Amino acid sequence: MVQNKRRVGDRGQVTIPKWIREQENIHGGDEVVVERDNGQIVIRKADSVDDDDLAQAYRDHAEEARRINDEWEGVSSEANDSL
Repeated sequence: MVQNKRRVGDRGQVTIPKWIREQENIHGGDEVVVERDNGQIVIRKADSVDDDDLAQAYRDHAEEARRINDEWEGVSSEANDSL
């Protein structure tokens, strides 16, 4: 593991070294997650999918599945009536 000391500013800010930002594809405006793990401070790039976006995608998928199910129930009823 390569270590690189950084000084924490008065407002608690730390600059991530350029070589790490480049390797991890972190750019200005990107979000990072700061967490504790067994006494270590870990900074990692945030997942690209926002939790709200993911939840909305699941709701949209469920709604589409309901719509298709309703459509097939209608088709099935029509087929049964024709038989």
